[in-house]
Amino acid sequence: QVQLEESGGGLVQDGGSLRLSCVASGRTFSLDAMGWFRQAPGKEREFVAAITWSGGSTYYTDSVKGRFTISRDNAKNTVYLQMNSLKPEDTAVYYCAADSRGLWRLRKYNYWGQGTQVTVSS
Repeated sequence: QVQLEESGGGLVQDGGSLRLSCVASGRTFSLDAMGWFRQAPGKEREFVAAITWSGGSTYYTDSVKGRFTISRDNAKNTVYLQMNSLKPEDTAVYYCAADSRGLWRLRKYNYWGQGTQVTVSS
């Protein structure tokens, strides 16, 4: 089992920045990749970014490319999401996710955090 705990959400103005953190604990040696998803009110949860646990390859949804950066610190079992140039449409609950089954390319993750609220005011 792997446990995930997010932090770093909050309220920021249009154009501002936030950094989300996700600390993994438990069987972290089994992880293939970690990712961030988000869910806005009335919308389905969507993929934001992913990073492989070993090689550090990164992947982003088109709407955040050039603005968001995912990174990891394996020594701290932590993944970060640096979010710059935030827009009101980025407002959502952001979830950290981890995959140990090799299905992350299909955006299927088997561990999830509780989520952290990000609100961008206009």
